[in-house]
Amino acid sequence: MRFNSKPEKSLISILKKHSGRDNSGTISVRHQGGRQKRFYREVDFKREKKDIIGEVVRIEKDPNRNAFLALIKYKDKELKYIIQPKDLKPGDQVIASQKADIKIGNALPLKNIPIGVSVHNVEIFPGKGAQIIRSAGAAAVIVAHEDKYTQLKLSSGEVKRFFNDCWATIGQVGNIEHKDEIIGRAGRKILMGIRPTVRGTAQNPRSHPHGGGEGRSGEGMHPKTPWGKSARGTRTRKKNLWSSQLIVQRKK
Repeated sequence: MRFNSKPEKSLISILKKHSGRDNSGTISVRHQGGRQKRFYREVDFKREKKDIIGEVVRIEKDPNRNAFLALIKYKDKELKYIIQPKDLKPGDQVIASQKADIKIGNALPLKNIPIGVSVHNVEIFPGKGAQIIRSAGAAAVIVAHEDKYTQLKLSSGEVKRFFNDCWATIGQVGNIEHKDEIIGRAGRKILMGIRPTVRGTAQNPRSHPHGGGEGRSGEGMHPKTPWGKSARGTRTRKKNLWSSQLIVQRKK
């Protein structure tokens, strides 16, 4: 898909580059830096324009995420960005309402969406705005309604409960072909802000547990992170996380 339009000026701001460094100036996320200048698009994850019909003006590419954005113009002339669901096209109409139709791009509370419908942009806390199921091709399926919870089956296979008053958008996130995209060259990766990753076996023993030895002698040991933690098959989820009680079925 080709995009020739510039972003809406009223909805963008300069995105500051931190190159993986935290507030103390030390690198807390490795392999980041060298990115091109970018603008941040203000995306309406809360779907604040309730009960007002909006029309899709155009579909845009966002350099900050792998999903496309849809620019929506509402009846009161206000413009907003939303994550583009699959098959949403310019000219289509969307609405966020308690009694909206079960149609792609419409937003409703989970309690008002029938079982078996695919959703994305799901809130974790009612009114906070969508926090999960926002990446390209992502979707969850509603499998049950309980007393004050709705059960969703996530793309990982996990079945999880969400509060009935959490809002979600109907449909699957667009740009499904993103997973098949070929970067092509190292320079493009640098422009995306991703620096080279050096193998642990190519480093010295002070920099990585796999380092050192004569020749290529790093094979045969258990995979470890640069900090000596197990790097394969170890569960990293916090044991006493509050949301564990909302998990109905673990992911495989």
